[in-house]
Amino acid sequence: MPISIGNKAPEFKLKSKNAEGVSEVSLAQNSGKKNTVILFFPLAFTGVCTSELCDVTAGLSQYGDLNADVIGISVDSPFAQEAWALKENIGITLASDLNKQTASDYGVLLDDLMGFGATSARAAFVVDKEGIVQYAEQTPTPKDLPDFSAIKETLKGLQ
Repeated sequence: MPISIGNKAPEFKLKSKNAEGVSEVSLAQNSGKKNTVILFFPLAFTGVCTSELCDVTAGLSQYGDLNADVIGISVDSPFAQEAWALKENIGITLASDLNKQTASDYGVLLDDLMGFGATSARAAFVVDKEGIVQYAEQTPTPKDLPDFSAIKETLKGLQ
């Protein structure tokens, strides 16, 4: 079960890979400055995940206008995430939860997805500048997408 609204969001320090190299992504990087939308997705290079993150990329400026950064998290390696982002023109920050600790901390780790082993569920969280969860959703199945209208409405209320 995902962590609840009103709780302190678990801190994370994950690896991200892009053309500049490997970097660290953390929730604390936005502390006191920006709200954070965290999107957990099961696996790179899959149809629903590609559609979701390409759609978010297409509307990325809307999140910026709402003073929010978007971070996508999966259990894929940062190198697989980078290859996928380049292939699909995904422009949000992708962070690797290879050890599955962050998905577990947020309560969205699935024990097994179609025989592939443990992976994150599809889930979305809005964390305010103070690190408090203001929106939390785990979709009923990995094929379902989060309610992006509700996410944006939550962000509008935080400005």
